[in-house]
Amino acid sequence: MNTPAIEVRALTAELLPDFLKFFDGTAFSDNPKWASCYCQCFYEDHSVVKWSERTAQENRALACERVRGRSMQGYLAYSNGLPVGWCNAAPRQILRALDDEPTPDAETVGAIVCFLVEPSHRGHGVARQLLEAACDGLRRQGLRIAEANPRTAAGSAAENHFGPLSLYLSAGFVVHREDDDGSVYVRRGL
Repeated sequence: MNTPAIEVRALTAELLPDFLKFFDGTAFSDNPKWASCYCQCFYEDHSVVKWSERTAQENRALACERVRGRSMQGYLAYSNGLPVGWCNAAPRQILRALDDEPTPDAETVGAIVCFLVEPSHRGHGVARQLLEAACDGLRRQGLRIAEANPRTAAGSAAENHFGPLSLYLSAGFVVHREDDDGSVYVRRGL
C-alpha cells in the first residue's frame, strides 16, 4: 500500500476555508455526534459555558472568529492539496478548559488536545506528522514542554481523539503523571 504524501501547515486565517471544509466534511464522517465541536471545547471556560448546550453553528462561528483573531492554534495535514487531518496544539494558557487542572509551569507548556484524521488516511503516519509539526510550532513560540492527555483505554478512533498513548511514547514523550481516575499525562521537552 502506498503512503500518501502529507504536507502539514499551521492554521492561519488564509487556511480557514480548508479548516471549515475538513470540519464540515470528512472530519467526523465516522463519528457524526461530535461534528458540532469545531475543536472549540478546550478554548472554553467550562465554569462559564455549558458545553452540552453549544450548537454547531455557535462553535463554527467561534472557530472562525478565533482563527481570524489568532486565538486558536493548530495544524492541518494535506494530501493531494486536500485537508485530511487536524491537530489542535496551543499554549496551555489559552486553552481555558484546562484551567481546572492547574500546573505550576503552565506558562512554559504547550498542550496537544485533539487529533482528527480522515478515516481513509488513518494508519499512514498522518498523526505522527501532525504531532511533530505541533511540537515544532510550540517550540518556536518559546514553550519548553509539550503535554498531552491520551486515554489508555480508548476503544475507538473517536475515543483516541487526544492521540493514542503509543503515538506519544514512540515520539519521545514520557508519562509525567497519572491521576486517580486513570488519566495519563505525557510530556516531552521542546
